[in-house]
Amino acid sequence: MHITDTIADMLTRIRNANNAKHDTVDIPASNMKKAIAQILLDEGYIKSFQVVEDGKQGNIRVVLKYGQGKSPVIQGLRRVSKPGLRIYTSCEDMPRVMKGLGVAILSTNKGVMTDRQARKENVGGEVLAFIW
Repeated sequence: MHITDTIADMLTRIRNANNAKHDTVDIPASNMKKAIAQILLDEGYIKSFQVVEDGKQGNIRVVLKYGQGKSPVIQGLRRVSKPGLRIYTSCEDMPRVMKGLGVAILSTNKGVMTDRQARKENVGGEVLAFIW
């Protein structure tokens, strides 16, 4: 099976594992997915992640984070820019997720970063996903 949108696949795996209250989820590795996992870690949405080598491309093992009573920290994940419809934004028109409570993940010419970092560095780019 060939997956055309690997980022949407990553977000769906995290969403499904979160809803099923799993501790970890394995995702096929790529540099873009590692950068997204690092942003999720930096923003406090996941406990940790590590790259598990398997001789091919490897896997990213994400350890999910839960609050009181096994309530998920990630309330929602949404893929914005898709292969069929790319969504780009400038620094001035940067979207705010949940009025600043969530995070938008962008792919810029300076790398993958959050909307706050992109505003600070005054760059725009492709809006990959919203997380709240």
